[in-house]
This record gives sequence, structure tokens and C-alpha cells, in this order.
Amino acid sequence: MRTDLPVVSLTQLPTPLHSLPRFSAWLDAGIEVWIKRDDLTGLAMGGNKLRKLNFLVADALQQGASDLVTTGAAQSNHCRQTAAAAARSGLGCHLVLRGHATDRPGGNVLLDQLLGAKLHWAGVADTRQAMAAAVSQLQARGRQPYAIPLGGSTPIGAAGYATAWLEMAQQARRQGIDFDAVVFATSSGGTQAGISVGAGDLGWPGELHGISVDHKVPHLQAVTTALTQATAELLVVSSPHPVIIHDDYLGGGYGVMGAPEREAIQALARNEGVLVDPVYTGRALAGLIDLGRRGILHGRVLFWHTGGTPALFAYEDDLALGE
Repeated sequence: MRTDLPVVSLTQLPTPLHSLPRFSAWLDAGIEVWIKRDDLTGLAMGGNKLRKLNFLVADALQQGASDLVTTGAAQSNHCRQTAAAAARSGLGCHLVLRGHATDRPGGNVLLDQLLGAKLHWAGVADTRQAMAAAVSQLQARGRQPYAIPLGGSTPIGAAGYATAWLEMAQQARRQGIDFDAVVFATSSGGTQAGISVGAGDLGWPGELHGISVDHKVPHLQAVTTALTQATAELLVVSSPHPVIIHDDYLGGGYGVMGAPEREAIQALARNEGVLVDPVYTGRALAGLIDLGRRGILHGRVLFWHTGGTPALFAYEDDLALGE
């Protein structure tokens, strides 16, 4: 796999890889669950997007960028981490967020502001158009904006997760273990594409299970297949690993927390002291729990924690209902 792409160091790596014995016992599904802690990547409470931003920011700096511009939902972990990466790199940051500003910003919105990002609320407008307008406005002021698509999901960004797979595989070898399956949240496709390319490069024989948090399989499969192929071409990997995508856990829709997410959040917190969020990792962990109970997962299973903890503080009312 190609390793000569420009890269900066925004992350504290490697992130921990460890077992979850009490959670595995609670689940009681005959599987041994481990976790890869990409909630501990470093800047601004961490998360998976910082691995992508290591490569995206390097590309931006190489192009002489003055500002990073990206988009996402109000509680976007990607936007928070982009704001942190911009602050660390001495770049301006403009975030185009779906919806309208609230009187009481919480969770990631509060952190976006603390990190110095300029927030552009798109209202009901298409965020891609609003993002293009923000880029044009910066260019009109003589700035050099670098546009990052939703989730940082480009071949350059996905390279961050191809290298993450190599990191995880090295840790597993050192501990004398291997995994029969890996489970992770998938949405914009960059993490999934990178993991697929990394696993394919090493010829890993297990199963990759992507738990969709917002899209049905046909759409997500098409998006991630194209991105995986482009990432494989960029990194010179001939055979990416296939990914099984599950859309059975969409519940009430994107960002709507239900009973499965609440159970997953509480189970991991109360058995292991590890936090997952309602939108991404809580939904993915709920998927793992169900797949385990249905006997679809077996052996040693890795849950790849992609971060998102700050969003918990925007769901305090929903979480309190579980008491």
C-alpha cells in the first residue's frame, strides 16, 4: 500500500485496543468483544475524523490554503474536529451547518464556537449549495479556502482509515490475537472505504460490518463502493475487502435516539466506563448487540469506536428517560 501521501500529525496514535470483558458477559451472546478507541485520538475530545484530517489538512497546506470549509449536521463530529484541526494548524474554519441556530448551543455546537469556527446556518437550503456560497465569499475576499466534503469522505481522507487498519493489525499481532469480525458506524463512507482498503491490503479473512446511521443500503452501497474504488486506486491496493452494510438500525432516523441506542449507551457505560454517543457509535453498538444476540457474529469481535462523545450533552433529556 502506498505510504508517501503528505500527512500532518493531529492525532495521538496509536489509540488503545483492549477487551471489554464485563460488556461481553452482559451481552452473553457467546462472543468476545474488543474495542478500538478512536474516541481518544486527541484534539477537542477526539474522534475518527482526525485520522482523515491528518491527510486532508496536509493537502490543504500543500495547496496554500488559508481556511478550511466543511459541512454537516448541527451535532457533526466531523465539523468539531475540522474546527480543532484548523485551530491547531493556524487556519481559519467555516462550518456550514444544517438547520437553524438555537438560543442554547450545546454539545458539538458549543465546542465549534469555543474552537473559533465561523458558523453558517443553512436553514432549509441545500448544504452543498450553502457551502459553495461560503467558498465563493471567501475567495471574493482574497482568501484561499479548502473545501472538505461531508465527513471528510474523499480518497485522501479515507487514506486515514487505511493506515488505521495497519495500526490496529500491528497492535493485534503484538497481543497475539485476531478478530473474526469488525463492527463500525458508517454514514458518509470514508471510514468504511479506508477500513476496506486496509483490510484488503493485508488479506484479512474476517467480516466487516458497517452499521448505517442514516442511509438505506442501496444508496450507501453505491456511495461507498465508488469511494472505496477511488481510495484503492490512490493507495495502489488491488482488492479491497468487501463490507456488509446493515440498515436495520435506522430507528426514527438520523440523530433520533431510541431504546436500542439508550440500551447500548448505558450497557457500555455501566459495565466498562466507556461512553458512546446517540447518533453514531451508540447506534453502531446497538447493531453489534443485536447481531450478537441473533448469532450472526461469532468468536472475537472488534467494535471500532469512532468517537462522538460531546453529542451526549445535547441529548440529556432523552438519556434521562432511561432512569
